[in-house]
Amino acid sequence: MTSLTVAMPAYNEGENIRAMIADTLRVVGPLVADLEVIVVDDGSRDDTAAVVKRLTAVHPQVRLVQHEGNKGYGTAVWTGLTSATKELIFFTDADRQFDLQEISKLLAQLTSADLVVGYRKPRRDPLMRRLNGKGWSSLVTLLFGYTARDIDCAFKLMRRQVVDHLRDEVQSGGATFSAEFLVRAKRAGFFIAEVPIHGHRPRVAGSPTGAKPAVIVRAFKELVRFRMQLWREARVMEQTKVGGETAV
Repeated sequence: MTSLTVAMPAYNEGENIRAMIADTLRVVGPLVADLEVIVVDDGSRDDTAAVVKRLTAVHPQVRLVQHEGNKGYGTAVWTGLTSATKELIFFTDADRQFDLQEISKLLAQLTSADLVVGYRKPRRDPLMRRLNGKGWSSLVTLLFGYTARDIDCAFKLMRRQVVDHLRDEVQSGGATFSAEFLVRAKRAGFFIAEVPIHGHRPRVAGSPTGAKPAVIVRAFKELVRFRMQLWREARVMEQTKVGGETAV
């Protein structure tokens, strides 16, 4: 029994958010001593924020954080993680595609891990989204080395030390966020465990935004920027090392 923040990004999830919060309180609440639920409304155009505001008056565990405009998936996730106040931090999407009861599998792994990453087995999305996901994970692995088999799976649990350590490092605000987060966490020495998530379900309400051309273009731009940033960081570290050896 511990304290846990459940953070979830939400963009136009007015049809899902009430039930998602109810599921979280009902399923996750009994598993921890102290629960916090943070919904990050990423500039929704529907009534997502209004629904959450009404729920905060009834459930003090629920908090609403709002972006004035749509800043992107990664920024919304990062806002949720960095706004968390509890010992453990879990994030998932607000679209109700995951069975929250499977969070118990992730909690069990924290005895030996700093960050626990779920992977969808099977992934119940349309064929094109599944193919895009496999291609993206393969590309990230090619560029940065292996971190996880399902990089963008929105079912991740971590100790707050991971977020605190990476707070000033993660820059990707779009779909590249999860890739950068995992790569930087691994490079920082945090141990990552993986758990199969069998309770992935098709979306029943609302519309996904990940396949929009603008989102895809932004993701590739951020991926290239991140790869170049790591090269620059490596050069600086090498120069610093060489300079230190010369001084000695």
